[in-house]
This record gives sequence, C-alpha cells and structure tokens, in this order.
Amino acid sequence: MSTARTIHLVVNPSSGRGRARRLLPKVRNTLATIAGVRVEVHTTTNYDDARQATLAAALSARPEAGDSLVVMGGDGMAHLGLNACAEAHDAGLAVPLGVVPAGTGNDFCRGVGIPVDAKAATLAIVAGRTQRVDLAEARGELEGGAERRFVGSVVSTGYDAVVNLATNNFRYPIGPLGPLAYGAIALAELACFVPFDYRITLDGRPRELQSVLVAVANAGWFGGGMHIVPPADVTDGLLDVLLVGPLARHDVLRLLPQLYAGCHVGHPAVEIVRASTVELDGNLVHRDGSRGQMFAMADGEKLGRVPLTLRARPGLIDVYRP
Repeated sequence: MSTARTIHLVVNPSSGRGRARRLLPKVRNTLATIAGVRVEVHTTTNYDDARQATLAAALSARPEAGDSLVVMGGDGMAHLGLNACAEAHDAGLAVPLGVVPAGTGNDFCRGVGIPVDAKAATLAIVAGRTQRVDLAEARGELEGGAERRFVGSVVSTGYDAVVNLATNNFRYPIGPLGPLAYGAIALAELACFVPFDYRITLDGRPRELQSVLVAVANAGWFGGGMHIVPPADVTDGLLDVLLVGPLARHDVLRLLPQLYAGCHVGHPAVEIVRASTVELDGNLVHRDGSRGQMFAMADGEKLGRVPLTLRARPGLIDVYRP
C-alpha cells in the first residue's frame, strides 16, 4: 500500500458555467507540486455523486499520512466538503478541508477567510496552513431524509429563504451577476411578501415575534456576497442570530441595499443575538391570512422544514487558508 500523502480533489466541472472544468488542469498540477503528494481527481456528474464522493474521500482518508479533501466548485461543493469532513471528525478522523472557489457565490470562503480567487486558494492549500473553524449542526425534518446536516455559513428562513429558493430556481444562468441577480429577484418577491410568525428558543429562552427574516449564522455571508451577519465569527463557538422585525414593504426596499455592505446592523428593526443552541419554528402567513409551513435554506441549499434545532459545534474542522 502506498504511504504517499493523498489529496482527494472532488470537482464539480459545471461550476461557474464551466469555469471549474477549465481551471482543473492548472489546479491539479499546482497541488501536485507538493512534495510527496498524490492527487486523486473525481469529477462529479450530479449533486448526489458529489455528496457520495466527498464523503467517501473523507472517510477513507488517512490522517496519519496527512491526507486531505479538496473540493472545487461553488458553495454547494463547499457545503458537501464541510459536511464530509465533519462526519469524518465525528468518526474519529481529522481530515483538513481545502476549497478552490470556482462558482458564482463563494460565501463560505468569504466567511472563513479563504481567498475567493482560485489561484490564491490553491496556493494556500500548497502552503499547508490550516485554521480550525466552527460549524453549525442542524437536526429536524431535513431535505432528503438526512438525520443531520452541517452548515458553514447561514441558515436562512423567511424572506431571505424565499428569495434564495427563487434564485436557485431561476431558469436562466445567473453567472457573474451574482448578488445583483439576487437583488432583482428579491424585489420581485417583495410584491407578495408578508412577515412570518416565528417561535424561537435561544439557549432555552423562548421568544415569539413577527419578523421579515431570521438568519442563523456561523459565518456572515450569503446570497453570493451579501454580508448578512457582519459580527459572525467562525472561531467563537457561538451562532449569531439576526432578527429583522416587521417592516412595511417600502422599508424592506430601503433596507435591502444595505445588506450588501453589512450596513443594516444599526437599523432599529435589526437585532443580533448570540446563542449556542437555536430552536426555530413558525409559520409563513399568506396575504389572505392563511398559514403555511416555513422552510429553511443553508449555504444556499435546501435544508428542510421547521421545526429545526441548530447547535454550534466549536472547532469542528480544519480548513486551508492563508
């Protein structure tokens, strides 16, 4: 059996409208310059293939040999990579995660300090320095019947989740428009939006409120570059919970541009609290007064329906960063 250190490189070739496919040879060759390293490449064919490939790579890694998992693509690939490394951690395997951003969002990279430039991120992996970071662990009625999911960036519910889902379902490629496309869709969804009724528990303390959105952040970025929770720190062992009180549509319209730069924190309707465990429940309220079931998005992917329990997992994985 080979004792060479192995980098398992799992790539979504379609990320960034094929950008990942074009960058792959250069990234692979750069990683191969590390002394004593063998690079094993898996190009994925769909989301389920990527999920299985990242998990298999992490669980087969040999920490004693210095093996690591590197994912290349957008926030979906980062989400799968961090989940694979978190599952490996809980199985007793410390597997560092590298992320080479090649998508349109790259919010996880922003949140944990990984360069959003693919070349710089690859060179950070070559340099070998890692940072231990927190994740959020979600449990509840999760998408695909999963028992739990780990989240690197933000769990969004309310208006932000509605916009996130609509952005994912947009029939035309968003490409380099990034947050501008998100903003345009946000304006369209605003026409029929009303505040949600929330029931949340923060470290055992219950609250009921009407809110435009409740975002639970491990790291502070979402929506392809929107700094939704600026104080979020991936090394403090806590989750930052953004609460936005009930606002008229024209007030939401004024607040929306501030989300891009993180300038909304001082708004009188905005509150940020910290907790190690957050229980989320509530209902969406239709314009006719009827109620529906609230759903959540995480790292830009469907997470599941409420109720959900989110728990901070301090220092759960190591990521390569400068």
